[in-house]
Amino acid sequence: MSTLPTKARVVIIGGGVIGCSVAYHLTKLGWKDVVLLERKQLTSGTTWHAAGLIGQLRASSNMTKLARYSAELYLGLEEETGIATGVRQVGSISVALTEERKEELYRSAAMARAFGVPVEEISPAEVKERYEHINLDGVKAGVWLPTDGQGDPANIALALAKGARQRGGLVRERVKVTGIVKDGRRVTGVDWKDENGETGHIAADMVVNCAGMWGHEVGRMAGVNVPLHACEHFYIVTEAIAGLTQMPVLRVPDECAYYKEDAGKFLLGAFEPNAKPWGMNGIPDSFEFDQLPEDFDHFEPILENACNRLPMLAEAGVHTFFNGPESFTPDDAYHLGLAPEVDNFWVAAGFNSIGIQSAGGAGMALSEWMDKGEKPFDLGDVDVSRMQPFQGNKHYLFERSKETLGLLYADHYPYRQKDTARGIRRTPFHQYLLDHGAVMGEIAGWERANWYANEGQEREYQYSWKRQNWFENSAAEHRAVRENVGMYDMSSFGKIRVEGRDAEAFLNYVGGGDYSVPVGKIVYTQFLNNRGGIEADVTVTRLSETAYLVVTPAATRLADQTWMKRHIGDFNVVITDVTAGEGVLAVMGPNARALLQKVSPADFSNEVNPFGTAQEIELGMGLARVHRVTYVGELGWEIYVSSDMAGHAFETLYAAGQGMGMKLCGMHMMDSCRIEKGFRHFGHDITCEDHVLEAGLGFAVKTAKPDFIGRDAVLAKKESGLVNRLLQFKLQDSEPLLYHNEPVIRDGEIVGYLSSGNYGHTLGAAIGMGYVPCKGESAVDVLASNYEIDVMGTRVKADVSLKPMYDPKAERTKV
Repeated sequence: MSTLPTKARVVIIGGGVIGCSVAYHLTKLGWKDVVLLERKQLTSGTTWHAAGLIGQLRASSNMTKLARYSAELYLGLEEETGIATGVRQVGSISVALTEERKEELYRSAAMARAFGVPVEEISPAEVKERYEHINLDGVKAGVWLPTDGQGDPANIALALAKGARQRGGLVRERVKVTGIVKDGRRVTGVDWKDENGETGHIAADMVVNCAGMWGHEVGRMAGVNVPLHACEHFYIVTEAIAGLTQMPVLRVPDECAYYKEDAGKFLLGAFEPNAKPWGMNGIPDSFEFDQLPEDFDHFEPILENACNRLPMLAEAGVHTFFNGPESFTPDDAYHLGLAPEVDNFWVAAGFNSIGIQSAGGAGMALSEWMDKGEKPFDLGDVDVSRMQPFQGNKHYLFERSKETLGLLYADHYPYRQKDTARGIRRTPFHQYLLDHGAVMGEIAGWERANWYANEGQEREYQYSWKRQNWFENSAAEHRAVRENVGMYDMSSFGKIRVEGRDAEAFLNYVGGGDYSVPVGKIVYTQFLNNRGGIEADVTVTRLSETAYLVVTPAATRLADQTWMKRHIGDFNVVITDVTAGEGVLAVMGPNARALLQKVSPADFSNEVNPFGTAQEIELGMGLARVHRVTYVGELGWEIYVSSDMAGHAFETLYAAGQGMGMKLCGMHMMDSCRIEKGFRHFGHDITCEDHVLEAGLGFAVKTAKPDFIGRDAVLAKKESGLVNRLLQFKLQDSEPLLYHNEPVIRDGEIVGYLSSGNYGHTLGAAIGMGYVPCKGESAVDVLASNYEIDVMGTRVKADVSLKPMYDPKAERTKV
């Protein structure tokens, strides 16, 4: 007879290191009735064959925070549980074989300083001092992270499982979840079957999908999209090498290789550029501690370079040639959080070969989120709601996974675009833009014109950390919008229709603005959480007495729509994604009005169509709706056209613009213009952990309203005062470029980092945004200091402002 309970507070599906970490952290928070079910044996999927590298520096401060937490947790697990985790802080060295990689490493070192991770840039000679076995041929520089380490992956997982059991958690092996039962937007429990064929059901308040490479399939059981695909991952382990002592972890990303010394042997692993997807027809039911067939031909180029880089490998015998599957996601970031489709189904899966270093922090963050009902800090990088429904398509995942494994060690250039699985979501203007020289980027699957090539110019990115090949193209587009008129495609931005008799009351509850406005009025606004943090940054246009249009960034449409759905309560509203129903062309610049007057008999004057209002118009021989708003800081309109008339609208506007010098523009232009104007970029400058007042957006919050989410937190912050302020920075040297995460130095001390950066072509230098601590200080005090930005290890003096450096009084948008 089974001893499984019939009821649990939470059922965790999957007994790899991630599932064990979630169980550990929930029980640590005092949760009872925690049940973890593993289909075979703990660690038998991917965890058991992981390399066990524990790096601490990730691409954002919160991801770094989670990795550091993991490293610290693992160091204490052995004492807590009695299971040896093999965790050692051996340090790590990454080396660059090109100048571009050197800049990447040095920029990451600067970022590490901002995040509080010990780091040191080292010369080739210093690399050799720390790693005597390396051949320095071609090595330009290195970065040393002394607190990085390595551990025994399986034992880390088993220690976490034991910790969970010690606090009352139930961890059961050889019990497969065969079904997930739902009632509306909630799961009610799971069906299971054990190795003896016995079946049963556990009613559950929550379910967590920690099923690793089975995560996609388990998600489907609950009607939840978890896009990931398994790939083959190769490494070799040498025979014991006489005299080999403990070494740091060595990464040579330009040769796609990492090296780990363990018990007198070397492990050489690879993240090759063209990966081999696996399990296209499903993972065999018998899979347990399985290895995949060797493919020496595939691995040979890596090994050849490795024998040159570490000559002792050429002499050492190969003890193990290992090939095992790991799961990869479409954007190389893992999936964490509450599934958008279901209100009590959680996901922690798809760890892209960094599961060991991420598991502790991911388990902690997810458990706190489950416990308190809100994210402990910004997890936008990994929040599963960033994934679009189409990204669960198996053919898409197969094609994209060929690239994502290799991207772990590829050059992480700014603006780098994915090469695989492209062209899936196209706006109604797509072909027109290509016909006029557009070079496309991709976000949330949408193909978007990022810049326009000149005649005869190659239509492709030539990546670099310096000025890329499109820099002057984008500068020309920028100048067109600032000095004349430009047009660009904004169709990818999310459009969510909120309709019903309670639409006004609902939006007044869920948003910080005042939506009791006349038909045609546009409200720029934020959706806040209970801490006053920003969950969404949107414009809301009143279309009628009972209908509004909420416009969101392309990447957050699903998350923003889900946020609204979860707060409907008793409000009588219907929320519908209408993004694909309308194409949107933005016409921006001092001559925008003159262009629109050529194509429409409507009145675009301030009297009839002032800033922040929308009107229905005739356009050419069709119809459109124009919204007078701007994200570039100029006079302009966003033109909404139903998809059937979008082609006609483009042709009409484009033809009318030819006599005026109108320029087609891309997304890079939009970003460089918005940062000059100090406009915030959601996900970078403003997130769920940034208080709306500290972000400088208090003007968009109307506390005179009696009741809305976040009101108390806004009033409390007004009372207690700001702890941080979002500032705009301009480098005094016009040459260096800013991207984001560069350290901000105030009077000689690192006090923060840039949340976003771009080049300000009108202001004549790189511009950044970033938060600076200011507790007990006035704005005057904050601005009176001397500021520098650390660019690749060099401190560059910066001017600073609280008001936009470009058009601080917003006079240009209202002419």
